[in-house]
Amino acid sequence: MGLNSRRRTHLVLGLLAALAIAAAIDGAHAWRQSRWNEAITSGTLPAEGESVPPQVQFARASAQAESGAGEQALHLYRSLDGDSDLGLAARYNSANLLMRQAVVVRAGAEPGKAIALIELAKETYRDVLRVDPQNWDARYNLERAQRLLPDPDEMDAAPPENRRDAERAATTMRGFSPGLP
Repeated sequence: MGLNSRRRTHLVLGLLAALAIAAAIDGAHAWRQSRWNEAITSGTLPAEGESVPPQVQFARASAQAESGAGEQALHLYRSLDGDSDLGLAARYNSANLLMRQAVVVRAGAEPGKAIALIELAKETYRDVLRVDPQNWDARYNLERAQRLLPDPDEMDAAPPENRRDAERAATTMRGFSPGLP
């Protein structure tokens, strides 16, 4: 009986040690995440070369977009395309950034250069809607982009003309009524 209780004691101590190691690893991970969250909220993001989680890259891209560095923000947003949830938000934000750039270019000296930006933004909004059809913000922004620059097939789909000499409905046609049975 002494050997069996020793075995149980060693087994319990081994399990407790494994739980302590797992708790320490989990605590270190939570501490690292809280440090990244503090860096994001305070705006003290690490330098470009450091290996950072996707959330920090997203925050860095948002900061670049707000500061007016649109090309760098677009590059950072595109680097997040592989991430599922964050990638969708990054595509949506990059489409919004493209639309802002298009509005600025359209108001400038060469408004024709805005066409490519608007088309790219519309395609990006469509990509977002393919993944998440219930994204009403992307749907609304796509509609706004369509108003700025309608698709070519939508411009051709004008309502048909009503001609005066066109044939009328069957109720005004001449003929005879076969009557009731």
